[in-house]
Amino acid sequence: MTIARRACLALPLLAAPGLARAQGAPWPNRPVRIVVAFTPGGTTDIIARLIGAHLAELWGQSVVIDNRPGAGGNIGTEHVVRSAPDGYTLMVGSVGPLAVNQSLVRNMPYDTLRDLAPVTLLAGVPNILVVAPNHPARDVAGLVAEAKRRPGQLSYGSTGVGTSSHLSGVMLDQMAGIRTEHVPYRGAVALNDLLSGRLDFMFATIPSVMEQIRGGRLRPLAVSSTQRSRSNPDVPTMVELGYPEFDASSWFGMVAPARTPPEIIRKVAEDCHAALRVPAIERTMIEQGADPVGNGPEAFGAFIAHEIRRWSAIVRASGATPE
Repeated sequence: MTIARRACLALPLLAAPGLARAQGAPWPNRPVRIVVAFTPGGTTDIIARLIGAHLAELWGQSVVIDNRPGAGGNIGTEHVVRSAPDGYTLMVGSVGPLAVNQSLVRNMPYDTLRDLAPVTLLAGVPNILVVAPNHPARDVAGLVAEAKRRPGQLSYGSTGVGTSSHLSGVMLDQMAGIRTEHVPYRGAVALNDLLSGRLDFMFATIPSVMEQIRGGRLRPLAVSSTQRSRSNPDVPTMVELGYPEFDASSWFGMVAPARTPPEIIRKVAEDCHAALRVPAIERTMIEQGADPVGNGPEAFGAFIAHEIRRWSAIVRASGATPE
């Protein structure tokens, strides 16, 4: 099932009954912060800045992107949880801090479903299985055959234990009946070792490797979503290649502190949805490797709950432990 289907994209956004009022004036009457729990330049940051620029135009107020990286996204997310629920602090979050970490991290400082208000799912971003151009594997079948010929000797990088790039590799091992070595990195530096040949393969988010794929410095073998990516339509899915249960996509969505007024939540959702329909924004997101979605708060909340359950099962099967 695709991210869009799981998110119930067909559910309509409900019209906000009226603009929320803060301090006697229509919301927003001052700058709005959008927290990104990762460093600038990553996929979350790119999406937040695209959407934030359009929201600033709609609202006639500055929209400030506030990068607060650390602890796999938990530091920035906890900051949002503890912020005033007045609509002036929002967050573009991702599958890690909003879903995976709930089962991966001990002593979580927040509960996603209790402490955050869902606004809208912005985009699905498949992971893409890539190798260096000089790697002997020309396709997934070749990679699996090489791993079976040399059990435990092929290595793959990830952006950290419990990330979707790590768990995608775990799923490949389990479903293909192979054994490879996981090498966790902090952030995107794994890409350097992949390009230099010190790693054999990697499941990376498409935006993080789009430039290298276009430049011929990486060869894509498959995407981890159940449907092909709009940005790489010629690359087959793992499902097409004989792995029917392989679904390990990333996603990005807007959330707010719990108890943020519902009329603000609905307005932000509607305005984000409008941003996703702007041709230039849609085109840029697809070019960057993200598939725009857009839905309502209730649908996004149900989607997050489903993702927490789904990734919890994958984390348990992987044997991943907190860093």
